[in-house]
Amino acid sequence: MKLFTIGHSAHSPEKFVRLLQDNGIMTVVDVRTAPVSRFHSQFNKDNLEYLLPQHGIRYVFAGKHLGGRPADPTCYKRRDLPPEDADYLHEVDYPEVMKRQWFIDGVKRLLELAGEHITAVMCSEEDPATCHRHHLIAKYVMQTYPEVTVRHIRGDGVVFSAASLLASVDTTPSEQLTLF
Repeated sequence: MKLFTIGHSAHSPEKFVRLLQDNGIMTVVDVRTAPVSRFHSQFNKDNLEYLLPQHGIRYVFAGKHLGGRPADPTCYKRRDLPPEDADYLHEVDYPEVMKRQWFIDGVKRLLELAGEHITAVMCSEEDPATCHRHHLIAKYVMQTYPEVTVRHIRGDGVVFSAASLLASVDTTPSEQLTLF
């Protein structure tokens, strides 16, 4: 089974739909905690619920279970809800979220959908290295369901294996060696 991820970024609705169609996506699972965009209203939940079915693509909202901003303060590294303008990518304790039943159930439902039709997890960031869809969802799926291939769709149309993305928010980059 394949599972794709995509970020809506600042794409036009036409480009976004084309990226989905080029990869055979039949279901989009929105994993934004808040399914609205301050700067790109074409990707607000209501607009996607209208747009995607016009192109034969199903829209499913799953931000409550798979969103990158959990409501539970114990899902954060400081065990406290960060301010609204926080860098959530580095504040959320992803290994802790992965233990939560609501998250596990959300992933199971996601994989049920992916078993029915080619599915893409959607968030806002174009680059999966800077998004919870990779650091939380893709990593959990790859670890727990190794039979599932997770692939990231980039805005330029490039598609690559999530396993090749080694970036992590949980480890610090190693220091570069200096030769004397």
